[in-house]
Amino acid sequence: MPRSSTHVPQDAVHHPLFARFYARFSVAADKNAGIVAFREELLSGLSGRVIEIGAGNGLNFAHYPAAVSEVVALEPERTLRHLATQAARRCEVPVDVVPGAAEALPVKSEAFDAAVASLVLCSVRDLPRALGEIKRVLRPGGELRFFEHGLAGTKGMARTQRALDRTVWPLLFGGCHTARDTIAAIEAAGFELGVYRRLQIPERGLRLPTSSCVLGVARRPFVSDPQE
Repeated sequence: MPRSSTHVPQDAVHHPLFARFYARFSVAADKNAGIVAFREELLSGLSGRVIEIGAGNGLNFAHYPAAVSEVVALEPERTLRHLATQAARRCEVPVDVVPGAAEALPVKSEAFDAAVASLVLCSVRDLPRALGEIKRVLRPGGELRFFEHGLAGTKGMARTQRALDRTVWPLLFGGCHTARDTIAAIEAAGFELGVYRRLQIPERGLRLPTSSCVLGVARRPFVSDPQE
């Protein structure tokens, strides 16, 4: 089956300062904000071949269940990819960390039983294109597991998010956009939306532009869209 035809440079994403910050912050957030429990919920019950989009420093790897036969972990940022490669060596499930961008996945069509997007869809440059690529590489009926932050449910915070996205936030935080509507984007890409729930992280205390999160599952339909 053909690979994606669109070429994207291996290091199309290069945020070394943010990568070093994220590597430290994400470890602390797993412990102090309860993120580790959401990672376990996100990956629970997976099996077969899995592709992880934007693996970061590899914090998901230790939580893949034994029924997963292989993980292809895509990470475009060089510093984070190096850390993910180190994490892959420490986990029991086979993990292959590879470069590449979500908008042009360097793998064959219909090659995976599941895809994982964890705190990454906020930062892809072209969200519809990235979701189209994820759908392409999933087998019919394959699952997209997602854990993402995005558009707040209150008007005041949503306005703040949009203002930040137009100005400093993407520059400071590795291309992150806080106001993306993950659920709407997944449905628009042609996935069948399954069970999902909305979260606030942290659950109590100060609300941040990234506090509104969603965790759930969607599926590539068994019947293809005739326009594809």
